[in-house]
Amino acid sequence: MNDAWLARWNDRYSKSGYAYGEYPNEYLKEQLTKLSPGAILFPAEGEGRNAVFAAKQGWAVSAFDISAAGERKAIQLAQANQVSIDYRVGELQEMKYVPAQFDAIGLIYAHFPPEIKSAIHQSLSVFLRTGGTIIFEAFSKKHLDYSVKNPDVGGPKDLASLFSIEEIQHDFANYEIVELEEKEIELKEGLYHNGLASVIRFVGKKK
Repeated sequence: MNDAWLARWNDRYSKSGYAYGEYPNEYLKEQLTKLSPGAILFPAEGEGRNAVFAAKQGWAVSAFDISAAGERKAIQLAQANQVSIDYRVGELQEMKYVPAQFDAIGLIYAHFPPEIKSAIHQSLSVFLRTGGTIIFEAFSKKHLDYSVKNPDVGGPKDLASLFSIEEIQHDFANYEIVELEEKEIELKEGLYHNGLASVIRFVGKKK
């Protein structure tokens, strides 16, 4: 990741309050309650809201992000909720996870730089066991129109960083699709996700 990308997230997570709130993403919450707890990974987890929720539900939680400021907030949130999470700082290739380590992966607004986003999705798949579940929600390519009308809804400002159904089908080609849709939703997540948004939602099981 380049220095500007890292500086952006450290700056956002260094501020008081939680950028996207202290409560889990609603889609993640809904889908996770359908699964039996096991080991779960949260890439690009930021300040820990989803990781902490999963830990409270009995999951063994691993998470990582490039931002040390995000890690500090995540550990604080975990301590406040009396749970433990394995949170690491760095990029995926530095994490030392092992193949088939996880029963589920939660990709919630994990907008990696466009030149590496597909490669990261495919690399992450190695760490998911056969039959394991991906839960994914992120902004769709249509979301640019929404963020122009309402900057408070957040999201990347370039088309290449946003997602399409076709990209998800490509990146997770070896998955049984449980659910895959583009949908308009209303976000109410902390300071930076507020208002109508266009998202891609995906649940898949690894074949």
